[in-house]
Amino acid sequence: MDFAVVIALVLCALTVPGFGDTGSGKAQSCSDIRQFYNGNGFSLKGVPQSEISGEHLRICPQGYTCCTSVMEDSLSNLSRTEMQGLIRDAGRALQASLNGQYKAFDDYLLELLNRSEVVLQESYPPALGFLYTQNTRVFTELYTELRRYYRGSNINIEEALNEFWARLLERLFKGANGQYLIGDDYLECVSKQSETLRPFGDTPRDLKLKVTRTFVAARSFVQGLVISGEVVRKVSQVPLSPECVRAIMKMTYCRHCRGVPSARPCANYCANVLKGCLANHADLDTEWRNLADAMLQVANRFEGASSVNVVFLSLPKRISEAITTMMDNIDTFNTKVFQACGNLREGGTSNNGLEEVKKRGKVTVQDSPTSGARLEKLVSDVSRRLRDMQSYWVSLPSTLCSDRVATRAQGDDKCWNGMARARYLPEVMGDGLASQINNPEVEIDITKPDMTIRQQIMQLKIMTNRLRNAFNGNDVDFQDTSDDVSGSGSGMCADDNCARGPRLMAPNTDRPKLYAYPPENKKVVKASANHNLPFIALYLLSLVTLLLRR
Repeated sequence: MDFAVVIALVLCALTVPGFGDTGSGKAQSCSDIRQFYNGNGFSLKGVPQSEISGEHLRICPQGYTCCTSVMEDSLSNLSRTEMQGLIRDAGRALQASLNGQYKAFDDYLLELLNRSEVVLQESYPPALGFLYTQNTRVFTELYTELRRYYRGSNINIEEALNEFWARLLERLFKGANGQYLIGDDYLECVSKQSETLRPFGDTPRDLKLKVTRTFVAARSFVQGLVISGEVVRKVSQVPLSPECVRAIMKMTYCRHCRGVPSARPCANYCANVLKGCLANHADLDTEWRNLADAMLQVANRFEGASSVNVVFLSLPKRISEAITTMMDNIDTFNTKVFQACGNLREGGTSNNGLEEVKKRGKVTVQDSPTSGARLEKLVSDVSRRLRDMQSYWVSLPSTLCSDRVATRAQGDDKCWNGMARARYLPEVMGDGLASQINNPEVEIDITKPDMTIRQQIMQLKIMTNRLRNAFNGNDVDFQDTSDDVSGSGSGMCADDNCARGPRLMAPNTDRPKLYAYPPENKKVVKASANHNLPFIALYLLSLVTLLLRR
């Protein structure tokens, strides 16, 4: 009876197909991958005509394969180049949008400032005569300082405005009293009286408040656009880690080696690979959103009664009002100055300065059109773009996966899961470096963040603080923002704690074993004409040994 059982079981065992059996007992052709490989510019030298054993593979599953070690390396490099290209292309698109918004705002604001200066140059000579023509430098330097401040020079705008009013007072006082000999010491005394006598009325104080708040907001806003574009550029150029490249290769081209090129990666599989690869990028999310929110707040200051249109274009009119106030009260002002500083000796070169101004009449400046519709559109466009970009860094994995993964219509059980055409079971990881400790696809040391990206996170924090100060009307210094963070990433890891802390590597043993496919074979018997013989021999040996013990 035992002998009959043995014979029956042996016959059954001989009919059991082994792993990789196609039913024909012949190795599969590698024609598809040969065509694909050659089409990507690689030589066919050494590329197998039919499947070979895959114990030499270091990334792809080690079953029977159409890929050699050289092919695996070549395709790995190709996958790295392609993915880095996709990341940079996405970054360039966002950077181009931000640069476009910056150029539109920058051109518009400088155009407003130029128009304001032209209005002043055209309207002042008819009324002020030589009082203007001999002192054009005072007005020219005001606009020069305003432009320099807007461009980011280390200028205190309040001090620049105070200096303008002080010099204007000296020139007007000297011009209106041309019959006297007035020295520098006397002019200094006149300037000291301006705080109490207020020769220009309330205009300097009111204008200083509005000009400061408007220019601070304008400068910080355009600098925010510049900094955000630079952050995108630098982060998009961060190279992929070796562990990421392995995962990208396995997801992208191992299916070709495995003989299932038509199986696109499973959606959740691609999500885990790219969430792991772009974990450091996702850590930008919080500060990126904070920057966008701060910029939206500042953008709201560009509209209303104190908008850049109104403030920039009203400068000539407001200055002319101040000059008119002084000229109308010059006799009272002179009397009080003479009392405080002493009487002047006659002997000047002219005595008709004040009389000429009175004959010519007051300075009249026509209200300039504010181009409110254009500004409104600029603010609307940039606000919409800022809102759209808020989720950029955490959305990048899904954006890059969108055109690469299997669709729902193609079936969840027919996509490539890294090992075979089957369902992908592991859960999708969260966003950011800390969430990748159990990522089943990419090994990540969560204690070693990328320093380039950490530096850019700090840049975002600095820029956000400047924008918030600007929103509150506080002047900020924009002199060379690149010096705010050292090249070593100081400020992120005090006392080298990052380098000396515990190394929490995410090992392979911690990964959830939920795959719907067998684990990788560490050794594969050398190929032969019949793939089933090694498995059948092992099966029979175990079976006979068991029966002989009975």
